[in-house]
Amino acid sequence: MKKNIPLNERIIFALDFADPLEAAAWVEKLGSRIKFFKVGLQLFLAGGWPVVDQIIKRGSKVMLDLKFFDIPETVHQAVQQLRNHGVTFTTIHGNDAIIKAAMRDKAELQILAVTVLTSFDEGDMRQMGLTGRVEDLVRIRARRALASGCDGIVSSPLEAAALRRELGHNFFVVTPGIRPVTKDDKQETAQDDQRRTASPGQAIINGSDYLVIGRPIRTAVEPLALVDSLQQEIAASLK
Repeated sequence: MKKNIPLNERIIFALDFADPLEAAAWVEKLGSRIKFFKVGLQLFLAGGWPVVDQIIKRGSKVMLDLKFFDIPETVHQAVQQLRNHGVTFTTIHGNDAIIKAAMRDKAELQILAVTVLTSFDEGDMRQMGLTGRVEDLVRIRARRALASGCDGIVSSPLEAAALRRELGHNFFVVTPGIRPVTKDDKQETAQDDQRRTASPGQAIINGSDYLVIGRPIRTAVEPLALVDSLQQEIAASLK
């Protein structure tokens, strides 16, 4: 897989907003630096296809993060509804049959399989009656997703290195759970629902292709300055 990914597409800014107008304002604010945006359940339910269309008309890309999970035929029909809208990535979650159904007739779409949510840790596994490590579960799910034809996977940055070692580089790794390092060189520790996290540079070194970042940029005093700093860190790590 050829991966000539421009620096301004390496960060996928998460438009986690309930108000489509607020989301549009952030696309406008960051548009000179970032050309890839994530539209998730909250924003898509609030604004629908016009939100996606406006981003694409600006010349940017969209990751439509709806995490389809249903019986195979329903997932197949849902993915068909995404065709011809210009969406670059969409996400699914499920077993082999669900993944294979999603891959049918996907046309220009590139489909990412969600492995284990970054809010999930080994304590959650124990509550579900599962043994072993989160990393092992991610690797199992990633291997099966790629065998079923997925274009890539979504995992935390902590598992990216193991995935690359075991499965190679012929697929995309998209990673949420990115937390910048503060000026005093300590990892950001703001309380949120992300548990398996890493800095942007470490994620790239581990093998991530795209970094999904929302909250750190949204809450920054100077968002554009932070984006510039993050992109410099990514560029240095790519070397």
